[in-house]
Amino acid sequence: MNIRTGTALALVAILATGCASGLGSGDYERRDARRVYEVKMGTVEAVRNVQIEGTKSGVGTATGAVVGGVAGSNIGQGKGAIVGAVLGAVAGGVAGKAIEEHATKKNGIELTVRMDSGRTIAIIQEDTGESFRIGDRVRLLESGGEARVSH
Repeated sequence: MNIRTGTALALVAILATGCASGLGSGDYERRDARRVYEVKMGTVEAVRNVQIEGTKSGVGTATGAVVGGVAGSNIGQGKGAIVGAVLGAVAGGVAGKAIEEHATKKNGIELTVRMDSGRTIAIIQEDTGESFRIGDRVRLLESGGEARVSH
């Protein structure tokens, strides 16, 4: 395996790890454990499918720049290889950023909920497969400015 192939495989592996969250509607992230939640009840008034943008961690940009730089350095010799490496790194960084963002994009839902208090709120959360319909009674779990809706 040459350096280009190895670097490309590393990029794919890094980006693929961002795609697999494995959390379902009844699951919590580790940071959610032992946190106090205020529970409020309400009724779903509207449900809309949305897209949640992908991550912009810089991993895709950095990995793409390395792959592009290595690939570009194989063009020409001397100064041509240097110019190729620089241009390859820039192009690879731009492509890596786009790949990371696209690979980590998630399906989401926007729920409009009429709270029992009379207040109406909208919450956007990742679509975990839990089905929400207009008229459903739901609970809002809220802590530290973050919230999620569940049955």
